[in-house]
Amino acid sequence: MLDHHDHDHQKCHDDALRRAEARCQAEGLRLTAQRRQVLDIMLESHAPITAYEIIDRIAAVARRPSPISVYRALDFLVANHFVHRIESRNAFLACSHDHGPASADREPVLMFLLCEACGAAIEAEPPALTSLISDVSAAAGFTVTSSVLEIRGLCASCRTAGRHAPHATPHADDHEDHP
Repeated sequence: MLDHHDHDHQKCHDDALRRAEARCQAEGLRLTAQRRQVLDIMLESHAPITAYEIIDRIAAVARRPSPISVYRALDFLVANHFVHRIESRNAFLACSHDHGPASADREPVLMFLLCEACGAAIEAEPPALTSLISDVSAAAGFTVTSSVLEIRGLCASCRTAGRHAPHATPHADDHEDHP
């Protein structure tokens, strides 16, 4: 799990970039300059980022890319499991795990723990969840094409620091007018 204090983010960034470059070379995929730039920006943080935030970050250091070019780069990165789409935030997250080559017969079952205070996302591919989804879908005669579970809450660092989600509401019994 991600611990903000003991995490060597530069190593994490470099490892993920090396994995992407190695897989692209091994599988004959093209990690173009635009795709690499988008991935590099996404690897700056463990927080999901929108396409327009990516555009703004690129524009801060280089010529502003068109939205379609960034979305095409994101399509490639998602299709090859270098990046994940976080549906609830309409954002994207650089992959912190090696899920192996993209394949129609093996989509990873992913779970994301999304911190509502600091914005960090923790990615996991729990075998027990994979097994449960496989059993339930098989019993229903259902073919799974994608399975992603997003769970919102507070990461250990934020909880320890006493931070709260910006939109957190107090418990009902904290109100004086509550019966």
